[in-house]
Amino acid sequence: MKTNISALMSIIAEEEKNFNNLLCNMRGHIFNITIQELDGRETVIEDYKEDFTNELTLLESTYNKLSILKNALFEKNNTLTLSDGRTIQQAISDNSYLRRIKLLYEGVLIHKSTKKRITEVNNSYFESKTLNFDVENINSKLKEIEAKIQQTDFEISKLNSQEFVIEF
Repeated sequence: MKTNISALMSIIAEEEKNFNNLLCNMRGHIFNITIQELDGRETVIEDYKEDFTNELTLLESTYNKLSILKNALFEKNNTLTLSDGRTIQQAISDNSYLRRIKLLYEGVLIHKSTKKRITEVNNSYFESKTLNFDVENINSKLKEIEAKIQQTDFEISKLNSQEFVIEF
């Protein structure tokens, strides 16, 4: 099968959905239901033996397919490299941490220095809160991080569209 990483991730998501649906269906087909009269006659009300057997076969087949697809995805994510030499998996991990740092910087930049007058019965004073960092420095770092994330995402996107063949 000829595919790329983006399409492969969609196929994996669909197969995982099928796998989970099969697991749920099989739980409902564990038992057959019969009625047994006092004279010994039995009447089958619900017979799921064939359904369960078919679903079990399909479940095992889906598992094998998922295993092959995920192995291919992991292999490609750990062998395809960006221009800076990082693998896709390394770049995804790096971007995850960069996004967390970006959120921190954005949250830090919301704060401003303040001065508040405090008046008590016999005393009055100002409480000052001043930022202990350089706003321009944090803004500069924030822009660098945003550019790095965008560049990495762009390179990952290009690599995700490279086609390759998976053998079943």
